[in-house]
Order: sequence, then C-alpha cells, then structure tokens
Amino acid sequence: MSHYDVIIIGAGAAGLMCAATAGQRGRRVLVVDHANKVGKKILMSGGGRCNFTNLHTGPEHFRSANPHFMKSALARYTQWDFIALVERHGIPYHEKKDGQLFCDRKARDIVGLLLAECREGGVEVRTKCPVTNLEVDAPHRITTGLGPFTCDALVIATGGLSIPRMGATGFGLELAERLGLRVLPTRAALVPFTLPDKLLGKLADLAGISVAVEARCGGASFREAALFTHRGLSGPAMLQASTYWEPGEAVTLDLLPGLDLRETVEAARRNHPHLHLKNLLGDFLPKRVAQRWCAHWVPDKPLARLSESDLEKAEERLHRWTFKPSGTEGYATAEVTLRGVDTAELSSKTLETKRHPGLYFIGEVVDVTGHLGGHNFQWAWASGHAAGTAV
Repeated sequence: MSHYDVIIIGAGAAGLMCAATAGQRGRRVLVVDHANKVGKKILMSGGGRCNFTNLHTGPEHFRSANPHFMKSALARYTQWDFIALVERHGIPYHEKKDGQLFCDRKARDIVGLLLAECREGGVEVRTKCPVTNLEVDAPHRITTGLGPFTCDALVIATGGLSIPRMGATGFGLELAERLGLRVLPTRAALVPFTLPDKLLGKLADLAGISVAVEARCGGASFREAALFTHRGLSGPAMLQASTYWEPGEAVTLDLLPGLDLRETVEAARRNHPHLHLKNLLGDFLPKRVAQRWCAHWVPDKPLARLSESDLEKAEERLHRWTFKPSGTEGYATAEVTLRGVDTAELSSKTLETKRHPGLYFIGEVVDVTGHLGGHNFQWAWASGHAAGTAV
C-alpha cells in the first residue's frame, strides 16, 4: 500500500492548484480522478477559452451563508497572483469586459499551466481512478480502482453537481454528510430560467434575441444582457439572477435601464404626435421585442393619445416587468452548484474540517458561489492554495 503526505480527490481547478502548491512545498502528493482526463470543466469554460479570473474579484462577488468566510483565502491568493502565474507561463490573454480575463488561445493553456506546476512539485496525477471506499482516520485511507492508498492529509476537491455530462457527481457532498458534516441544500446556479407555458407562448418566437436589461432578484441586481430562448430566458443577467432566485419567487426586469420612459415619450410627441409607441420603443429595443410588448402588455397608441394611465402602465411593464419562472434548466446547463458543505464546518484559513483533522474541502463543493465572470475560478485557485499551504 502506497502512503502519501497528501491525497487530493478531484483533478479540477481547485484540486490541481492545491496539488501544485503542496508539491512545491516538498509534500508527496497524489491526485486521483474518476474521469479520463483532468480539468474537463476548465476545458469547456468560457466558450473554450477559460475566463480564468476577474480583475475586480472580491468578497462582494460571492454568495455564501457566511459572507465573510471567503475573505481570508481570497486575500492570501489574489487574482494578481494567478495573473502573474499566467504571465510566467507565457500564456497570452485579454480582458473581454468588466475585468473578465480570457485566454487568447484555448482553455487547455490553463490546464497545461496547472500540470506544469504539478510536475514541478513532483505531483502524481492518476485519471480513470474512481474512489470506491474511504476511511477518515489517522492515517486516512482510500480504496480506488488502482488499489488502496493512505495519507496524512486528504483533500476533497470533487466539485458540485453542475454539468453531469462532464463527469460531475455528488461524491464530495455525500461524503461530507456521511461524516456528519452539515451540507446546505444545493441547487443549480448560473443557469437559464424556464418560463410557464402561457408566458412562453407569448415570447417563444423571440428566441435568439438579446436585450440589455437590469435584472433584480433576491435583493441583488445585475445590468447585463438577457437572451430569449425556446425554453425561457438566459444570458448573463439571467444567469446572475439565478444565483439569488428561490423557487416560487419573482424576477423583475427593467427593459430600458437608464432611460426615463415618460421623459422620452414627452419629448417625442412634441415633434411626432402621431408616432405609435411601438415605433418609438423600436429605437431603444429590438423591434420584435417592442412589437411583442405592445401586443400583450403596453398600450400601442399614437403618442398624442397616450393618457396618464397608459404611461403608468407602460412604465410598469417596461421598467418593472415582473415574472415568476417555472424553474431553471437545472444542473445539465448550470455553470455552478449553489451552497454545499457549510462553511461553519471549515477553517476559513486552511479549509480543514473542524471535526476531522487532516480532512479538507475546497472549491465548488463548499458553500461559496461566485458571480459570473471568472470569480468561481478565482475561488478555486484561492481555496486550493489555502489548503495546499496548510497540508
């Protein structure tokens, strides 16, 4: 039976960062993963170019039952640290928008960086190596398809339930519950909304059209694009809102963010009193969207004939359009899993469990969920580095 200082279950972003950090500190490290290759979610992220961090990452861009938990790890391994690593490996990158950093070439550059760092630390990485049994003791013991191994420190970096076709499983969450750790109920996040059939019937032929909106949900607001789909609403604004949405709650959209509709109508009707509202709205919204809103929710009259009641209704439907999603598309298309292992069970400095010495949980399996735009990868790097420095 082979013994290691550290065994990490999960060869994703957090697991490989942890392995490289620990290996370069002189620890003997083994990484095992049931998949046939490492970093699958990295490879498909960002449209294949990996949005590997964000220039503006900070605690305010994360959701957790404890909003302070991630501060320690994020402060000790910042976006600037990972950017420096990317530059040291000569990987070209660019800022897309709002601080989002992407590889110029392919996401495999980031996987290559992580594997190179692991090689520098003498880390062993074994794929096609599912864990069939696990005992948390001193030492910890795992049984795998390639045999049994023991270790002094065991790190769970198995991710969440999102995108099961990439090999995602509930292994880490199930393990935590089996060990008596509290796991907060999970659900899909950063995921498109589905709409009730009646509402979808009014909007379905808008599929593929994008609109700049401000989305408000659960006390949070995001000014980005919304995309009509055959099943409901997607796009960055909707994905962000999904992290704060709870089943049965409503989402509110401002379809004309930054525009004073009443002032715009008043100014236009002085010169164009016979202009219909839908044609005026067509200057600020995709024409098909303007037509659809006027067909179902907004009075379409010549501007000169719009009453005070008409204007109030138009403002309500365009600045505060509220709907109740029927649900989301679920883990199949979700970018992340919301909630997970309760942070009260872990040290914020090391990610070690308080009840089981030498056992660590890092990355997506923990109740820390970032906003869209590279923040979740930064949590993977930061939490992996925190545990890798401690094991």
